[in-house]
Amino acid sequence: MPSPERRLKDLSITLPKPAKPVASYEGYVRSGNLVFVSGQVPFVDGKIAVSGKLGGTVSLSDGQKAARICAINIIAQINDATGGDLSRVARIVKLTGYVAVTPDFIDIPKVINGASDLFFEVFGDRGKHARAAVGVPVLPLDSAVEVEAIIEIE
Repeated sequence: MPSPERRLKDLSITLPKPAKPVASYEGYVRSGNLVFVSGQVPFVDGKIAVSGKLGGTVSLSDGQKAARICAINIIAQINDATGGDLSRVARIVKLTGYVAVTPDFIDIPKVINGASDLFFEVFGDRGKHARAAVGVPVLPLDSAVEVEAIIEIE
């Protein structure tokens, strides 16, 4: 399989600069061989790209796009944690995805597939992971989606 950097290029994805924390936390923390990436929202050029609630003003397709943007932002954090060498990623261990929903919206896992699928596209089998997908009433900055990750690096 081509390198993660090559896969990103093939997918026409340019990594943004890692998002700066908007409160009292770090974008990621490394402990041993694990990198814990804080929840990433769908920031594009410093603005939330998809806001609102799934089951309300946000379509399933737009929710999946938001989750994909969150995954790109996670990869930007990982890139920073690995000194720009994504081939050091041994495994995407776990994702937790949060989706702002109306009470009757049940397709939460389908939304987070937008992030999960990108990790597989970029990292191949190393991108397969455990996961939780959780519906919540509201997310920071009225984001429709937030995703956090645990990554093992070499």
